[in-house]
Amino acid sequence: MKCPFCAHLDTTVMETRVSEEGNFIRRRRQCGACDKRFTTYERPDVSFPTVVKKDGRRIEFDRNKLLASMHLALRKRPVSVEQVDNAIAKIEERLLTLGQREIESHRLGELLMKELKKLDKVAYVRFASVYKNFEDIDEFKTLVDEFGI
Repeated sequence: MKCPFCAHLDTTVMETRVSEEGNFIRRRRQCGACDKRFTTYERPDVSFPTVVKKDGRRIEFDRNKLLASMHLALRKRPVSVEQVDNAIAKIEERLLTLGQREIESHRLGELLMKELKKLDKVAYVRFASVYKNFEDIDEFKTLVDEFGI
């Protein structure tokens, strides 16, 4: 594995962990040249469904877009990287088990909201308020009332 810092090809695996669900392997590596450490993830190579956007365009599923949305919602919230990785893995697993060639983007957003709701209520409300494009405070209040706040 090439070091992302110095591009040296000699790296050593320091630690290997299998995720709780068993669907990916996390490896901590150390470069033999610069001694910096980095993490890699090993996942099965599978085909995800194509995402159908609101305007009808079809794009490839992009894990990084999903991750970016989750990170934005979770900004400054007490949620670990491992919890986020597990949530993304659950969404990916769900996409694969659907057995569909295409999924509408709003369905993907709903899967993300479901995982955010489990992780952090504030992040869930943040994401939902933007995702659902609230027009007024009453719609926002209805969402917050779900939690009995």
